[in-house]
Formats: sequence, structure tokens, C-alpha cells
Amino acid sequence: MNIMIVGVGGQGTLLASRILGRVAIKAGFDVKISEVHGMSQRGGSVTTYVKYGDKVYSPIIDKGEADIILAFEMLEALRAVPFLKIGGKMIANTQEINPMPVITGAAKYPADIEKKISKKLNLQAVDALALAKQAGTIKAVNVVLIGLLAKSTDVAKQIWLETIRETVPEKFVDLNLKAFELGYNI
Repeated sequence: MNIMIVGVGGQGTLLASRILGRVAIKAGFDVKISEVHGMSQRGGSVTTYVKYGDKVYSPIIDKGEADIILAFEMLEALRAVPFLKIGGKMIANTQEINPMPVITGAAKYPADIEKKISKKLNLQAVDALALAKQAGTIKAVNVVLIGLLAKSTDVAKQIWLETIRETVPEKFVDLNLKAFELGYNI
């Protein structure tokens, strides 16, 4: 299974990849993860590749190889389209975060990204930000999306829940479990 996670620095993509990797290990798979940070601390693009299966030799996902793309932001979703394989699935948060060229006025944020993507591929767009707020914090967007991703895998829900309990700081476990459930139950 080739899963690409894309977003913007500060959205929790790296925590999401850690949860996904640990879930796959618990499910008995060989796992490889690679993170590409860019200018992540300044709101730049962050991409993580998570591959798991019987035997995985490389963590890199090339264009046309991703089974699932988990996008935390719409412009990053649009950038990731070429990586999705035919018949693959994209799960995208409908949130839009202006990159620096848009903030400075040097560029415009593309219009109608969701429509453009859904014409090309299997897109499940969700307002994960609203669900994260419902869970108790906007910082839980990542776990809302992980909940939605969990339904697209063959891994038992209990493994996902156990992994969240073990991965997030103790004081945030209940909040993240609620966020997971909101995503899972969409």
C-alpha cells in the first residue's frame, strides 16, 4: 500500500505519518517512511511517503504510484494529483492555506480546486477543520483525516485506536480519539 500525505508545515502531517506507520507495523506489515520537509516551519509544503506490505524496499512513491493521497490542504492536494495511480483515492481537507506568494500578492490562490480535482479522480473532500473544532481543537485536523483514512484500509479499527493512545501525548489522547471517531464515522 502506497500512501502519500501532503500538507503545510504545522498541520500535523508528520504525526499522521507516525500513526500510520505504527498502525501498519502492528498489523504485521513491513513499513518504510520518508519525509520531505521543505520550508515546513514557515508554512511550506510537507510530503510524507508511507509504504507498507509484505516486503517494502523503498519508501519513495513516484508519480502514478500512490494508492491513497491524504491531503491536509487543497493546494497541496492539487500538487499531488500526478502521484495518484489510476483507480487510487484522494482524501482531502477542504481547508485553504495561502502560501507566501499569495500572502505577498505575487500570486493568486487557484480557484475551484475541489472541482478541478474531482473531474480527474476519486476525491473524498471533507471539512476536517470543522470536525477538528467539534473535537475540541483545530490541531486535530490530522487525526480527523487519519480516521477517514482508516476506513480505506483493511486494518482493524482497534489497532488505530491503540496506536493513537500510544502515540499522542497523554493529555491529548481523549481529544484525538474523538477526532478520529469523527473522521471515521463520516
